[in-house]
Amino acid sequence: MTKFFEGPDGRRLAYQDTGGIGPVVLCLAGLTRNARDFAGLAAHLAAHYRVLRIDSRGRGLSEWADDPVAEYTVPIEAGDALALLDHLEIPRAAIIGTSRGGILGVILGATASARMNCLVLNDVGPVIEPQGLAGIVGFLGIEPRADTFEAAAEGLERAMGAAFPDLSAKQWLGFARTIYRDDGGRPRLSYDPRLRQAVEVAMKAAKQAGQPDLWGFFDALTGLPILAIRGANSDILSAETLAEMARRRPDMAHVTVANRGHAPFLDEPEALTAIDTFLERHAT
Repeated sequence: MTKFFEGPDGRRLAYQDTGGIGPVVLCLAGLTRNARDFAGLAAHLAAHYRVLRIDSRGRGLSEWADDPVAEYTVPIEAGDALALLDHLEIPRAAIIGTSRGGILGVILGATASARMNCLVLNDVGPVIEPQGLAGIVGFLGIEPRADTFEAAAEGLERAMGAAFPDLSAKQWLGFARTIYRDDGGRPRLSYDPRLRQAVEVAMKAAKQAGQPDLWGFFDALTGLPILAIRGANSDILSAETLAEMARRRPDMAHVTVANRGHAPFLDEPEALTAIDTFLERHAT
């Protein structure tokens, strides 16, 4: 059941809550994605953890921004995540972040470490590969050219099949139903298309600043347990960046998921085993 709370500026934001009295796990989705990405993982973890899944502003069922450039930013979205914990009177949580959600987790770990028990980074690190980022920006804000979810699934397979070579037709259809909203049977974007404006402005600012990376924030995570998950075919998190993360943090757990690009679904056996082991050790 979807619930709502107010962000720091009063924006109406949606979240899912499994309830329970176990340690809290907060799931943060990727740039254009929402709480549905973690539905399977939440069901897997619910027997032992209280799992929260937030729709960042402008995504899923959360309210859209008045000013997308001002609101669809990492600091604002990180603040929304903390606001959810405050709303539920939760002092600390484990954070699982996919892609942009992982960046939010890194920022929170560096600036609000007292609120975190541990961090799982799903296919994201301090360096984002330009080619992969360009691919994401290329489809931002563009409605799917499909009138049915079956057609949308076929389009996703054509675009992403090389990075996810072992998915069945049923899995591609499930993926389409996860990332798109259902508008009377027609797949439509499940986020504010003006997100593209915010990303383009942020990328221009980053270019002017010399393409800064997040190593400084990553290095500030000293003492925070980290699990890094990488898709073997990822074009966002390179094997070289993952190796450098492990060099800087020899205590960091990490796993590479075969036959996955950006990003693993977190239903893969190796991902689930790594998450289960990591949370058992560090989620409290």
